[in-house]
Amino acid sequence: MDEYNRFVDWDKMDVTVQSQDAKELTCTEFQELKQLARQGYWAKNHSLRAKVYHKLISNIPCRTVTPDANVYRDIVVKIVGKRNSSSLPLPEFVDNSLVPTYCLNAEGIGAVRKIILCIANQFPDISFCPALPSVIALLLHYSKDEAECFEQVCRILACNDPSKRLIDQTFLAFESSCMTFGDLVNKYCQAAHKLMVAVSEDVLEVYSDWQRWLFGELPMVYIARVFDVFLVEGYKVLYRVALALLKFFHKVRAGQPTESDSIQQDIRAFVRDIAKSVSPERLLEKAFAIRLFSRKEIQLLQMANEKALQQKGITVKQKRQNVHLAVHAENFKSEIVSVKEMRDIWSWIPERFALCQPLLLFTTLEHGCSLSRFYSHSEGHEPTLLLIKTTTKEVCGAYLSTDWSERRRGGNKLSFFGTGECFVFRLQPEVERYEWVIIKHPELATTGSEPENHASPAPSTLSSGSVPSDPSDRLSPFLSARHFNLPSKTASMFMAGSSECIIIGGGDGQALYLDADLNHGRTSHCNTFNNQPLCSESFQISVLEVWGFRDTMNG
Repeated sequence: MDEYNRFVDWDKMDVTVQSQDAKELTCTEFQELKQLARQGYWAKNHSLRAKVYHKLISNIPCRTVTPDANVYRDIVVKIVGKRNSSSLPLPEFVDNSLVPTYCLNAEGIGAVRKIILCIANQFPDISFCPALPSVIALLLHYSKDEAECFEQVCRILACNDPSKRLIDQTFLAFESSCMTFGDLVNKYCQAAHKLMVAVSEDVLEVYSDWQRWLFGELPMVYIARVFDVFLVEGYKVLYRVALALLKFFHKVRAGQPTESDSIQQDIRAFVRDIAKSVSPERLLEKAFAIRLFSRKEIQLLQMANEKALQQKGITVKQKRQNVHLAVHAENFKSEIVSVKEMRDIWSWIPERFALCQPLLLFTTLEHGCSLSRFYSHSEGHEPTLLLIKTTTKEVCGAYLSTDWSERRRGGNKLSFFGTGECFVFRLQPEVERYEWVIIKHPELATTGSEPENHASPAPSTLSSGSVPSDPSDRLSPFLSARHFNLPSKTASMFMAGSSECIIIGGGDGQALYLDADLNHGRTSHCNTFNNQPLCSESFQISVLEVWGFRDTMNG
């Protein structure tokens, strides 16, 4: 252990969990490494973990010219000089208030700042990297000297494998990761998401803290276990652990009053004190029990969120900026929902569209009860939001991911289109969002039958027998949208329209059916949705509105 204890304050470390048993790591196969990392094979041996980290990081594919230990020795004196390292000012791209000590001694705490300044000198393209201090502080535990730690961090930053995302280094990448995390929470932590919406004015701001939970608030023994797996499996592990933290927070705090005026502060405090309720092993067990999207799907979602931010003027060189926009009360007026209700709906939609403001496209009060007018006002907009108020004061609706003009692909036939991002919801008498079984259980995506008494799906929709046999080639219908530039064979059945009716639902049943005169509708209850009914089985429409999404930053 002597070789790697230069920066460690062992009086603050729990040495009882450390094993002195001599161990070696001889395997090189990914699956075996993955299993050992998840099991914590090298977690209880400080020296072995240091050697494993060095081996894993040295195998990261990097840019041809990547700063190494010799570069650090050449530049550190010029950059730091004779200044006190503990008071060195940090570059703008890190958050000065988040420099964890992780049981480092005084020399180690100063070394973190010195290494950050040298990295800023060698990586001028970094514009936002709040995780960097945590990564450096952790790796100092497993480095012989500052120069070795510097070299290892540089290799992580200089990774040039496009399929291996490691640490966000721009505000664009960071912000899109926050949006992607929000999308994942919306799908996989619905109970926690419901709590966030209820107690927070800006739920997106809460989710922007997700990396801080890991690289800032999480105790050292926990982040080290996360880092063990992260170096083997990559960025997806971070999403998993952050989702698990949110699930545990909701479980522990459900029904209890908030401890502060801010849910953000409550989550941070919970993560800091997580040892009181959850062990590192239990946290990872929970994280890997989540049936998350594949790495390919998450990458596509991240790219879509980055594109949405770029369209709103966020650049790679951008410094920090608040891009989260709630529904503006002064510009919003609906005959069906209040501003608060619209904000609740906004918390359910994909993050890349939550950046926009609602734009009224069609209302029966102004445009009449004509299905043709409904189509003419709605076409050309993607996505759209359908709101319905019945004569008995029930309020329901649907988020529709695809342009209604897609209905023409089936000619005169009633053809289904849309993606798994579609969902239906109820606001009155109680708020309820109805999640698609096909999203929660992707293996059911190929088992749905065609809707009864209706024409077959559009030519772009494959039958179950046409789905690729290799699961790795199969994408969730959640991502089968044209803005992902995926082949049409991934299309799914979620919405349909003809001159006679509108159907929102599909597969083995319909959820919402509207007649051509837009005066009458009905619902059907089947196993596609939750057990609670969306609305009365048959209803008269009082008001129907269609809303689009207006880009406020680009006019």
